[in-house]
This record gives sequence, C-alpha cells and structure tokens, in this order.
Amino acid sequence: MRLRFPAAVALLVAVLVSAGITAQRRDVFVAPRDHAAIRYSATPPTDEVAVLNRKLADGSVALKFDATSGYLRSVLEALKVPIESQALVFSKTSFQAPLIRIDNPRAVYFSDTIAVGWVRGGEVLEISAMDPRQGVIFYTVDQTATARPQFTRNDTCLACHLAWDTAGVPGLIVHSVHPLPDEISYVNGYTTTHGSLMQERWGGWWVTGNHGGVRHMGNIPVMPAEKGKAKLANPRQPLKSVEGLFDLKGYPTPYSDVVAMMVLAHQTHMTNLITRVGWEARLADADPSEDAVLRTREAAVDLVDYMLFVHEAPLAGAIEGSSGFAATFMNQGPRDAKGRSLRELDLRRRLFRYPCSYMIYTEAFDALPAAARDAVYARLWDVLSGREKHQRYNRLTAADRQAIVEILRETKKDLPVYFQKT
Repeated sequence: MRLRFPAAVALLVAVLVSAGITAQRRDVFVAPRDHAAIRYSATPPTDEVAVLNRKLADGSVALKFDATSGYLRSVLEALKVPIESQALVFSKTSFQAPLIRIDNPRAVYFSDTIAVGWVRGGEVLEISAMDPRQGVIFYTVDQTATARPQFTRNDTCLACHLAWDTAGVPGLIVHSVHPLPDEISYVNGYTTTHGSLMQERWGGWWVTGNHGGVRHMGNIPVMPAEKGKAKLANPRQPLKSVEGLFDLKGYPTPYSDVVAMMVLAHQTHMTNLITRVGWEARLADADPSEDAVLRTREAAVDLVDYMLFVHEAPLAGAIEGSSGFAATFMNQGPRDAKGRSLRELDLRRRLFRYPCSYMIYTEAFDALPAAARDAVYARLWDVLSGREKHQRYNRLTAADRQAIVEILRETKKDLPVYFQKT
C-alpha cells in the first residue's frame, strides 16, 4: 500500500496557496518557502550535518560502515545522537515504506537538533537537522561503503514535511495512525504533540517501558497483512523490550522507549514553532505592514504557549522508560546553582518538572531575528510575571513561574534585563 495522506496534505497546501485561501490562516506560515526574505532552497545551510559534510570532504572525520546497519552507528556518534533515544515505527510513513513492517520497523533517533531515520535494508539513511536560520533541512546518505560518504540535501521530503501540521514551514511530524481495514485504504491518523491524550498516541509504533496504565494505540499491527506477526498476548500491558518479537539484527538496542517518544512528541512541534516565528519576523522586516507585524506577535504567543506546556495533556499514571533515555537526557543540563534544570523530567503529573521547554537553549532560538526574539521574551515575561491574566495560564502555579524565572536567570544567555526584576 502507498502512503497517500501526506502527499494529499502537500497538494492541499499548494492548492490553497494558489487560491489565496491561506491568507486566512493565522496559525501557520503562509508565504512561499523561497520568498525573497526566506530563500529556503537557495540558502547554504549551516546546520550540524552541513558542518559534518565539510569534515568528511576534507578527511578530518571518517564514517565507519557496518554490513547490516550501514553508517547508522557512525553517524549517530558523529552527530552526538544518543542510541537510547531509539523509537521504532512500523506504519508506512516514510518514502522507504515498502521495506517497513511490524517486524522490520523504521528506527528513529534524535538529539535536540538532529533526527536520524534508519530502515534495515534501505538504500539510504535519512537525517533531518535544525538549521539555526532556515529551520529543518533534510538529507540522505547512501548506505553503500565508500571512502568519503556525503550527505545530500533532499527537499523531496517536503512533500510530507511541509504542511499545516508543521506550522506551514519545513518541519517535523510524529504521526499516530489507526489500523487499516484493507491494503488499499487511505491512512487515517493525526499528529502527536505533548497536547495529545495518551489514548490517542503511538498508533503504528512499538512502545517499551511503563506507560502509566493508560490504554494507548501502540504495539498492534496497522496493516491487515501483518496481523499475527510479532503478536503480543496483551499489547496494552507494559512491554520491557521488543527482544524476541522480531529479528533485531542491526538495531543498536531492543527498546522503543516511551519517555523518548514523549520528549520527541514535544520537540518536533517546538522545532516547527521556532522556525515559524523566525520566518514571520523576516517577512515583517522585508515588508513591515501592520498585518506582518501582527503575525509575528501571534506566532510568538503560539510559541510561548507551547513552550510553557499550557495545553499539555496530563498524565494519568507514572511513566517509566526502558532504555536509560531519561537519565541520558537529564544529564545534559544546564543547571542553576540549586541544581535545577529545564531538562528535569517529572513523569508523574506531567512531562517536565519545570514546564518550560529546554529548546530555548538551541542555537536556532538564539538566532531568531531580533524582532521575533524580543516578541517571544516579552510574551514569556508577561506570562511568568503574572501580568498576563488569561485563564489558560492558571495551570502554571506561582511556584512553577518562580522556578522557571530563576533557572532562566542563571542558565540562559542574553536574557532581557527585565527578567532580573524581583
């Protein structure tokens, strides 16, 4: 079966743009990605993959090839992407879909700014990188042994990765899909963020670890032909690992860690929102109309709301990972004098102990145009200081707000001076 809903989304975007209907959307970027103020396709990237490419070309870095996993392990090491982040997806939501099955899932690995997709038997390794200025750039590298492999930019990925669900910019998506009644039906699914209910997550994914006792959609086949393959006696029970369920040759670890998947669901949309507010500001700088300036402010509000987990779905029970990802993630810091960090996980009531995204430390956030960064910080301060009274912020307690401000004061460079107010 061919996956058709991402292409349909991309086609819908193109049709609406040509019809001028997108001007009505206030929650996504609506200008072309190659607008003179953006130049997504023509601007040379400066992300971590682009840097690694130069090192591979001059011979200062080399990649090792494995007969089964190709360059996977070497690429993860070179880009500092932890193996513990492995998440296994068996829905056919990739251009390498014909190879993906419940017993041959696509493995996804990620850091704050890099995502790597590996399909056993695939011709390429898939990589996305968060460019400090241009948002997410997509690459592939051939899974063929060569002296100096090179990553090739692959904008065909935008057929799926440029849509309403990515805020109208080249971005990242975590999909959950329902089981299909037959092989020719359209995929029926939706995007997962930290606002998604646990009951609506992980359709088409393996899930290992304790998910808090909530019924979720993972660990069951989504393709009719796969029923009976890698079948679990009770797919709703916590699954320690996928060992014994299918051949693990080539996979670095037997886990598809629930905590890693929850962090990934937050991070993907946060990445898109950072790109969107930057692009809106660049348009406003090129054409400072009242509407363009307003769109930047609106994008900043959307970003801050997401950054502060205003619409996060509460956890019904304690979550516990299986791969060690939680410890690896939290150990990265930075921490304030009291040892507190925005990377500190809660996993009982909510995802993070201090509800403010660690993505505020990314180079892409720091590289936002001044107008965008100023708008985001101003809105962030309005909420954290209590000046913004909207009821949706009531879930942020006084203790939450105080802790976030104190942590940012000690750990975030270039914080506006008004954050120092007591």
